[in-house]
Amino acid sequence: MIEYIKLFWMSAPKGEPLVILYEVNVGNGRLALRAIDIFADSCTCNIPNLYEDAIEITPIPTVEELNAHIWGEEFHACLMEKAEFEAICESQFYSGAF
Repeated sequence: MIEYIKLFWMSAPKGEPLVILYEVNVGNGRLALRAIDIFADSCTCNIPNLYEDAIEITPIPTVEELNAHIWGEEFHACLMEKAEFEAICESQFYSGAF
């Protein structure tokens, strides 16, 4: 099963993404298949392999875990549809809310 998560970073430092989208393989330890960083100017950066340069591979938390503020009060997450993820990935532009 694949899950799509939209993570809002409320107080992201300058130059960091305000929104991060994750395509999560729930059946494979919640590892991300792909990610998309979305910046303040609504431009995106597609990340086809989130773990390419990683020293340690960590699973993506659930929406409930992210919203429990374990990783900080500045994060809020919600589920999203695959079609929205794919449209943003293809267009490399985000027109949604921050």
